[in-house]
Amino acid sequence: MLDRLPLLIGLRYVRAKRRNHFISFISLTSMLGLMLGVAVLILVLSVMNGFDHELRTRILGMVPHTKIESRTGLVEWEGLAEQLMERERVIGAAPYVEQQGMFSVGGRNEGAMVNGVVPSWEGRVSIIDEHMRQGSLDDLVAGEWNVVLGSILARRLGVGVGDRVTLLVPEASITPAGVFPRLKRFTVSGIFSVGADLDASLAYAHIEDMQSLARLGNTVGGLRLELDDLFAASSETRAIVNELGPDFRGLDWTYSHGNLFQAIQMEKRMIGLLLTVIIAVAAFNIVSTLVMVVTDKHADIAILRTIGATPRSIMGIFIVQGLAIGTIGIAVGVGLGVVLALSIADVIGWVESVLGFQFLDAGVYFISDLPSRLHWEDVRNIVAAAFGLTFLSTLYPAWRAARVQPAEVLRYE
Repeated sequence: MLDRLPLLIGLRYVRAKRRNHFISFISLTSMLGLMLGVAVLILVLSVMNGFDHELRTRILGMVPHTKIESRTGLVEWEGLAEQLMERERVIGAAPYVEQQGMFSVGGRNEGAMVNGVVPSWEGRVSIIDEHMRQGSLDDLVAGEWNVVLGSILARRLGVGVGDRVTLLVPEASITPAGVFPRLKRFTVSGIFSVGADLDASLAYAHIEDMQSLARLGNTVGGLRLELDDLFAASSETRAIVNELGPDFRGLDWTYSHGNLFQAIQMEKRMIGLLLTVIIAVAAFNIVSTLVMVVTDKHADIAILRTIGATPRSIMGIFIVQGLAIGTIGIAVGVGLGVVLALSIADVIGWVESVLGFQFLDAGVYFISDLPSRLHWEDVRNIVAAAFGLTFLSTLYPAWRAARVQPAEVLRYE
């Protein structure tokens, strides 16, 4: 534990004006480097946390946590849904029929996955009701051939509510006139927007209409399940399939979007590591500062040693000085980083309005705005790492100061 003398002298060295202005410049540079490194690391990790959160709530709120299918098709799906709902982790179940197809209108063609759903059940496994811009999922009535489109898909097709679109599906129909692709006219009854790439590739229709189009009769494609913990999807899916038997198979969200989630986690770790290196460079600039200060203060060190200061006290002086420089830079960096992390969405929105372009296009990226979620655990870890690197950077200069020999210095004074 440092005694009072090293603390007072170390803080005085921080405040004192230096005869060598280059030393002051290096001190300021070290402080600014720590400040910017800490601020940028907090901001970037907050943005990565935001992407992670958006993936969980938006993307995984629209796609099933897991799907249970039967090789022979499901007919009595309601009984199976109630059976699966009795499981501890399953909080929702709904039937579906998936059909890959292409929407065509006025010479415009766009591919999409069309989900046939039961509107009254879909809310158990999807957040689509919360993101309807126009219309409602309840407008999907069997036999009326209505469809709900994603906002980007509707924009690309140039259609709105009330317009008609043609859906072409891969299966062909054989008629006396030849082989024709199977197609059906739908009326757009609603438009949804979740701010993700699903807006460009997803549509909803009533399950009975899709059964008729796919000629499935009363058979549904399977059941979509909502779980209380999406990270338990793989293990829960295996357990369900083992319980139901070999005629069933399960596909969880990691098959469709697992790579995206893993990429975000890997990028967060790699960016955190790279920015920590920047903080390390700024912290070790303190080594240069303190080495020059020690050289500049040889006479002061010699005098302190002659009046009874121990080598440990001399080390303490320069450790305090280095930690004071680092603490100021870290504290300002934390404040700046927290402010930016909490307001980056508004800042980017203002920049987009001024420059007239969008940074994130949902047609390219999986969201359309820049998310940010500040985790205080990340801030604590960043501060601890920066403070630890700062402390390590003070040890060598402080050790050199403690080895100064008073007799050698004072001989020429």
